[in-house]
Amino acid sequence: MDYLKIYVFLLCVILTTAELVGPDSKKEDDDETTEPPETEEPENYNEITSAMRKEIKMLQEYADVMSKKLLKDEDNKEKTDKDENMEQMEYTFKLIKNSFLRQPEPSWVETAKGLLDSSDSEIGKPEENPQDYLDSLPPPPKEKEIILTPEMQEAKELFDAAMKKIDKRSSDLRGAILQVKQAADRGYAPAKIKLAWSYVFGEGMELDVDKAHRIFAELVEEGNADANAGMGFLYATGVGVPVSQAKALVHYTIGAIGDSDYAQMALAYRHWVGVTVPGSCSKAMELYMKVAAKVASQVTFSGGPAIQRTRLIDEAEGTGPTAALDTDLIEYYQLLAEKGDVQAQVGLGQLHFQGGRGVTLDIQKALHYFQQAAKTGNAMANAYLGKIYLEGGDGIKANNETALHYFRKAAELNNPIGQSGLGLMYLQGRGVPKDPNIAHKYFTMSANQGWMEGQLHLGFLYLSGTGVRRDFKQANKYFSLASQSGHVLALYHLAQLHAQGLGVMRSCTTATELFKNVCERGPWSSRLMLGQAAWRARDTDSAMLQYLSLAERGFEIAQSNAAYLLDDGEVRLFPEEERWRRALQLWSRAASQGCAAARVKLGDYHYYGLGTSVDLEAAAYHYRIASEQLHNAQATFNLGYMHERGLGLARDIHLAKRCYDLAADAAPEARLPAALALARLTAVTTFSSLMDSPLAMIFLSGESTLLSNWDVYLIAFLAAALGLVLYLRRPQHNN
Repeated sequence: MDYLKIYVFLLCVILTTAELVGPDSKKEDDDETTEPPETEEPENYNEITSAMRKEIKMLQEYADVMSKKLLKDEDNKEKTDKDENMEQMEYTFKLIKNSFLRQPEPSWVETAKGLLDSSDSEIGKPEENPQDYLDSLPPPPKEKEIILTPEMQEAKELFDAAMKKIDKRSSDLRGAILQVKQAADRGYAPAKIKLAWSYVFGEGMELDVDKAHRIFAELVEEGNADANAGMGFLYATGVGVPVSQAKALVHYTIGAIGDSDYAQMALAYRHWVGVTVPGSCSKAMELYMKVAAKVASQVTFSGGPAIQRTRLIDEAEGTGPTAALDTDLIEYYQLLAEKGDVQAQVGLGQLHFQGGRGVTLDIQKALHYFQQAAKTGNAMANAYLGKIYLEGGDGIKANNETALHYFRKAAELNNPIGQSGLGLMYLQGRGVPKDPNIAHKYFTMSANQGWMEGQLHLGFLYLSGTGVRRDFKQANKYFSLASQSGHVLALYHLAQLHAQGLGVMRSCTTATELFKNVCERGPWSSRLMLGQAAWRARDTDSAMLQYLSLAERGFEIAQSNAAYLLDDGEVRLFPEEERWRRALQLWSRAASQGCAAARVKLGDYHYYGLGTSVDLEAAAYHYRIASEQLHNAQATFNLGYMHERGLGLARDIHLAKRCYDLAADAAPEARLPAALALARLTAVTTFSSLMDSPLAMIFLSGESTLLSNWDVYLIAFLAAALGLVLYLRRPQHNN
């Protein structure tokens, strides 16, 4: 009967609550100061009475049911579980609270809703829409327009014209930088920042770090955020000033607060990997998110200029892709295009449209080549002509009708780019009536052929619920597919989904990595190609500084390339005793981001004692990571050698042979070194067996004249040759 008492007590609580939230309830303080209420009945008296009678009747029914249950439980006390009773009580409370909120409601129940915890109500709870959270986020603050004097306005126009040339990767880089200098001499701050970085990189100007330091220091006094970022770079790398990570951190922090994208990325990377600051995923994600939003806001649906990301260590060894086409080869393609070769026309049009492989961005030239190819009915050329007229630019006016014409031609030929463009026009109602359903059809056709823009647009449709039912899982699916091709907008929105847990499990780590990926596709990533061009021109100091600037932003390729230049020994910026230590630090940072070549280099540095003391166990540790996790053939071969000699690892001939075999299977170029190593291993083991045999002891002791020492060596050589032949004739595994 104890449970019955509890439910009676609950009934009293409910009745008391109902009385408190009634229209005539007053606070105790108010009773002392206010006049007695009038005896006139309130307008909602009948509603209150009816509602209370229903509640009393329902509570009586609950009490009857529970009393019967309690009597039954007393007969089966052994089977009664206390947890089940507590769950029943909680469920009853939820039913009671829900009954107060059930429609139709008296007017006084509005007050009760504020006192009850709506999150506990499972019945009648409206479905939450996660997109509402995204929509509720405040928009980024708008920058206040600064009124410029006529002189500053003229300097700004001069600077903007120069930056357009630089962004188009014009061959007249020096002329563009001279325009920047003219704007800087008139006191325009952004031009001063650009000029300072030009002095740092030796870009169109003579490399002069001291001049850059003076410009940064002058603007730091004025509170310029980008200047603080520049000073942070100088102190972090020790270029022109003594190394001071503390000062670098201060400048980066001030620059990040002032919304400098360089400072925000540098500080985010430090929080991400824990460099000079405690590691913090949340802080890194917050900073990366700010920069990623800027990058995404500048990207069109067609993506952006192509960026080649080349590792110098791969190119030097001849294993990486060629970063730029030879000038003679470009001229050869131009000759073919002028003679009517359609594939050459389309290829050159794409190169000029995206500015890839060392070719200057030139929409007019792209238009020329695409128009030539389109006359033959080429679907790709028609699709790209549609893209050009859809967005316009560089003297070409956007024209919806012309774009629609070319997109239709390409779509009729089942071209996915044309299908995606046609879907976009129906989605936005450009030249055709707005129809999300038709747009969805064309995007689906394009996405099914693997075109990233069709996948991206489908993701947007499912994210916003336009033309389809909102589905975050489907949005995540299509954004993931588009992100595999490196589309910036797909990466950005996929990061947002992971950050908010929409359609996927919320993951700070995954979101931060995706936001970092977006940030590394900003306009500053073109510095990778400029650094490579400087390296090809034998200007290693300029290449080193350009790679260092990106390495501070967290670019793994820039870190490994800067380390390679230091390893190569051609950089003259740092003393010889610092070279290996700096290279070791950069290799370590690149290795922590998953670079296999950097991980092997870390093993080499510990093996030979470069920039650190000799540590064979540490070398074996790095080789093992590169071998087992990154599947690097060189690391696997090195492990085999260390097992063979017992260097840092237990001497084990069988493990050494296995490592050599795995190295040969991992990469074609490792087959010959592995074959020679196995032949040597076979010779050594055979010779060792001969030397350990009793017959060999007799031969070597001089007690027998059957064989001379030269005969023994000849037998060992023949055994090694036999081992090599058997290895080369071994059956190959078909992948």
